[in-house]
Amino acid sequence: MAKKNKEPKKITKKLLNKYRLVILNEDTFEERISFKLNRLNVFVMVTITAIVLISGTTFLIAFTPLREYIPGYSSTSLNLKATKIAATTDSLESIININQKYYKSIKKVLTGDVKTVEFDIDSAIQSQKLNPEEVDLTPSEDDIQLREEVSKEDKYSLFESEKSNSGFSLFPPVKGNITSGYNVNEKHYGIDVAVPKETPVKAASSGTVIFAEWTAETGHVIILKHNNNLLTVYKHNASLSKQQGEQVKAGEVIALAGSTGELSTGPHLHFELWRDGYPTNPTNFIDFEQ
Repeated sequence: MAKKNKEPKKITKKLLNKYRLVILNEDTFEERISFKLNRLNVFVMVTITAIVLISGTTFLIAFTPLREYIPGYSSTSLNLKATKIAATTDSLESIININQKYYKSIKKVLTGDVKTVEFDIDSAIQSQKLNPEEVDLTPSEDDIQLREEVSKEDKYSLFESEKSNSGFSLFPPVKGNITSGYNVNEKHYGIDVAVPKETPVKAASSGTVIFAEWTAETGHVIILKHNNNLLTVYKHNASLSKQQGEQVKAGEVIALAGSTGELSTGPHLHFELWRDGYPTNPTNFIDFEQ
């Protein structure tokens, strides 16, 4: 018992033993500065210094623009500028292609291959300025009849029915109240589910991330490609936790819900389900209600 009591006393004594740190002039050996230290004081000072350095570095990364220089961090303004630059570049490429086609037509006239310019540059430029919202996408009578025939064939096809029922199950990405339903006439090809901000958004099924970027209108968007020619779209997220090309499993968290983008009016998830290139009402396959 005596030996056991002596060991803690020796450790305590070593920690509290006093030492003097003296800084001398090398030429004259004159004492300049001296400090009284012990092992405990040195340990405390080193620990406090490490905590201060770590806290300061964390503050600089989290709350200052310096984080934009660290790989993996980016600001919303930079993403928006990058999107605008990409759109401008795309329009400039279109104009360059139009001019090149026009010059080739003029060259054929000058070399005598043709007598008149076959390429109408004014019509080509006007087509580039066409507003997609002004285009009438109303299906014709023939188109409607064809769609009805195809839907009937799919409905009464035993092989297609069994194929769609096997291996086709979806996981609810979030649980909440549906504030806006699926409406093709209003071009609302999904549903809006109201959820608290930063609610985890989960993958509806296993698949591959084919798009994970920022858009001006719908904020942070992530799109997954699944089996059976399925696509699921998740819009207005506060942040994304997956990148393009990554594999995800059903129920795995891929984003945090938010209210990003110009078209968002509050925290919610806009969810779309596409099959064979056509939008589908997600509520036919998923129960979103709590």
